[in-house]
Order: sequence, then C-alpha cells, then structure tokens
Amino acid sequence: MMTPFNPIPTARNAHLQTLLPRLLRRQPLFAPIWQAFDLPDGDFVDLAWTHHPEVGQPIIVLFHGLAGSFDSPYANGLLAAFKQQGWCGVVMHFRGCSGRLNRAPRTYHSGETEDARAFLTYLRQTYPNNEIAAVGVSLGGNMLVRYLADYQHDPIVSCGCAISPPLDLAACSTRIQQGFSRVYQAYLLRSMRQTLSEKLTRHQKVGRWHAGERPKIKTLFEFDQTVTAPLHGFDDAQHYYQSCSGLSVLDAITVPLAIIHAKDDPFMTDAVIPTSPLPANIDYQLSEHGGHVGFVTGSWRQPQFWLEQSVPHWLASRLCSSR
Repeated sequence: MMTPFNPIPTARNAHLQTLLPRLLRRQPLFAPIWQAFDLPDGDFVDLAWTHHPEVGQPIIVLFHGLAGSFDSPYANGLLAAFKQQGWCGVVMHFRGCSGRLNRAPRTYHSGETEDARAFLTYLRQTYPNNEIAAVGVSLGGNMLVRYLADYQHDPIVSCGCAISPPLDLAACSTRIQQGFSRVYQAYLLRSMRQTLSEKLTRHQKVGRWHAGERPKIKTLFEFDQTVTAPLHGFDDAQHYYQSCSGLSVLDAITVPLAIIHAKDDPFMTDAVIPTSPLPANIDYQLSEHGGHVGFVTGSWRQPQFWLEQSVPHWLASRLCSSR
C-alpha cells in the first residue's frame, strides 16, 4: 500500500491540484538522452532516456498522457525520481508527441498497444538481464491497462502503475466538456489541431479530413469522431470508447498493478472507479483529493510531488532486483 495522499491544506481544490505541477515546475529537471526507435510499420517514435541502462539495472518505461511529452512536469519528474532510486527511466513518446511529426497518418490512442509492444520487445531483446516495469499516466495509463490485458500471458513487464487513467473513455469525453474542465479540453485541442494541420500538409487524408482543409474541431469527442476512430478502424467515437476503455479488462491482468485515482479528478467521473471486486494483484488507490495527475503535498514553502515519492516506493517493493 502507498502512504495516503494529503494535499497542501489550503490547496485541496481539484483544479489547483491539477495546475500546480505545471506552475511549480516550468522547466524539465534534466536533459535526457534521445533515441529514435523504428517501428515495424516503417514509422518511428522518440525515446527520452535518463541515461544508458547499466547491466542488471531495472528499466522503468513511462507512457505519457494525451498531447504529453518528456517536457510534461509529471514525466521528467517521475524519470528523475526513478534515476534517484538507482533505476533507468525512459519515456516512449507516442507518435508525433516528441516535437517531430511521425511519418504516417496514423497517430495513437487509449487502446493502441502495438507500439508499446514493439518497444518493450526491443528492451527485452537488447537488455535481457534488466528487469522492466511500466508506468502509464492518464491516456498512457489506460493504454497500459489495455496492454497488460492484451498480453496477459507474456507482458514483458514485471509490474506497473497507472496514474489517473480514464478507464471509462465515454464518461471522460463527456466530463471534459463541462464547466472549468473545458479549459483543459481547449488546451489539449490546440496542440492536437496543430499536429493534425501539419499532417494534412504531408498526407492527402487524415481520418475524415483532407489536405487543404482547416479542421474546426471544438471538442475531444469531435476529434475522436473525425480523426481517432476512422484512422484506427473504429466505426465512430463511441465504438472506440467502448472497445478501448480499461475498466472491463482489469480482471485479465496478471502482474502487480497499482491504479491511482482522485475522486475530484476534473477529467473524470465516478464511472472510472471500479465497483466490482478486483483481483489480488491490483492495488487500487483512491484519494479524496489530488485532481488530475496533481497530487501536490507538503506546504507552500516546500511543496512535494507525492507521485514522485509513492510510485517509486511501490515499484521498489515489486521489483525483484530492488529487494
């Protein structure tokens, strides 16, 4: 079990918790080592390493959230915490999220596990003496849940952690269109529309959009309806949400997995909280406060990132080479 999360007493508000990491950490904590990793279909993803892995050193793979990257405060913060623990950390950027546009029209989504599988297979073959674990954040957390269920008989990773995963995609798509959460939606869409526009200068068609068009997408649902779903073989956004939500496949996971949620997450609703008994290998952590990938504790003078303390502590108790 993790130490319970207690927010800064005057910073319990969900939106404040969500925004504080970006306000407190404006620059990455370190400069990573970059590597381009070629995928089986001829495309590529970019990797950001803490350092080159040493023989026998655990490797912790981080899967970021929607429109995230190494520059996201949670990403470089967690990687720095992994390095401090004596491990090697690496962010596998999803296609087009590293600052370089990927080659194919194809992008990524909450249930796309093939790229993760290709990279994890590469790690197993290249570093056969290194134990591998994975951490997924937000969209990357749901993707990790789906990956562990899809590859339950050979997951490669020995344990994992999903932080603020949108385990019911339809409910989360509706929630982010309400109230102040629309601010987050607008922020995410700016980056996603820009990437889509750049793709349309290279490809004749991306999803339902054609070269020369200016995509006027106002909601994440519209993006999933016109880009994500048609690009990846789903009938529509609802089909994508139903097919890729992680909540229904938790029982299929066989390795130790921690799931961290906050009840006040402004990206989500109670629909993401499991109601059925979970298998013993899943450690479910539900906090009253924390926002979306926030979880800032301590004091205003000395704020602390609870995730950067709790996640490595939990992983250390599950990694064989850390015992």
